[in-house]
Amino acid sequence: MAASHFKVTVQTLRRFILGQQGLWPGRRWQGKAGTAQAIRAMGAVQIDPLLVIARNHDLILHSRVVDYQPDHLNELLYQERLFFDYGGILQIYPMEELPYWKIHMQRHMNEAWWHAFMETNQSLVDTVRAEIKARGPLGHRDLKSTTRVENYRARKDTGLAMYYLWRVGELMTAGRRGFDRLYDFAEHIAPEKYLKPMSETDAEAFFIRKALHMDGLPRFSEWRRGFAYFARRTVSSAEMKERVSALIATGDVTAVEIEGMKDLHYTFTRNLTDLETLEIGQVPAAWTIVDSTAETEVNFLAPLDPVSARGRAAKLFNFDYKWEIYTPVEKRRWGYYVLPILYGNELVGRIDVKLNRATKTLIIKGFWLENSSTGEDTAFVAALVRGLIRFTHFHGVTQLDAQKVSPATLGAAELFTDSGITLI
Repeated sequence: MAASHFKVTVQTLRRFILGQQGLWPGRRWQGKAGTAQAIRAMGAVQIDPLLVIARNHDLILHSRVVDYQPDHLNELLYQERLFFDYGGILQIYPMEELPYWKIHMQRHMNEAWWHAFMETNQSLVDTVRAEIKARGPLGHRDLKSTTRVENYRARKDTGLAMYYLWRVGELMTAGRRGFDRLYDFAEHIAPEKYLKPMSETDAEAFFIRKALHMDGLPRFSEWRRGFAYFARRTVSSAEMKERVSALIATGDVTAVEIEGMKDLHYTFTRNLTDLETLEIGQVPAAWTIVDSTAETEVNFLAPLDPVSARGRAAKLFNFDYKWEIYTPVEKRRWGYYVLPILYGNELVGRIDVKLNRATKTLIIKGFWLENSSTGEDTAFVAALVRGLIRFTHFHGVTQLDAQKVSPATLGAAELFTDSGITLI
């Protein structure tokens, strides 16, 4: 597999990935229009139903979009239909991608488990279709059934039938009741021009590029896993090498060497200008921020943020991070809902937060810095205060319990004076 010897430092790697994700040098999108821009720039945003302080997707967008509100996303998804949600790993994708995803969806129909389900539940699936056709968008709770199923996707057989029709693309998400999905036929939701599937060749050509875009600068193995997930099939190392070599030969992709790292990374050749700019300590012109910088305001990353989740924090930042929500209490190192703290282009610590809606208080249950000396840096303290103020405002509360936070000088920070937040 041919490769160039384009070489950059680890700092450039970090800044490039953070920058492509809209986290460095600071927030560069704003409001509902900026929310749409952010999702397209990222490639996808992962949805998670758990609500502790805010849901994962809302935390991801808050960290990138000035003045973001959850209503912005709901309008883009369920009123304007500019995006749709889909997948075993539930993600939000641009609606114009739907013709490519139709191939992924069709491949579900031939998978052994779902094929067997359909073979033995044809009448059940037909009943679900008929009910939605007669009554409009429905959720799992809207169809009566006395047959429970052992499946984490649904508790009733009717719910599992709905989920099956959604995974194979016949149904889409029409909206939400609370956070429960409402299903309707795809032709009632997506514009007609997006209902016809692309060819398998075109879909896979799209997905291999999408996997590269979403990873930023992946290693070969990471890129292959992403492509295999999107394509919904096994991709051998030999096949991937052939595909990557072809992309390099056409000039679309360049292999990049990272100083101090053994494995080559890959990116679109068009990104080399940005890498060169970063390498000389400057910021790409397109990354114009609309608010404070990552150096003047810390950011609290969502548990499933793509720059830090699933082991990426260790690979990219040498930062040990695991979302411990599913870890037994006695085995947790940090806490139930711990978020990484981004300061500049480094993950410098962790914060465990909880929301008391009754008293309108954001409670910091735990706060840990990787290096205690960071807490003595007045610039960091000011950046931490700014981050906490924005985070507290986002959750619509008026009090911040920061007693667990060190340094102690935080309580005397002048920046809290005009924030409208009571520090307790």
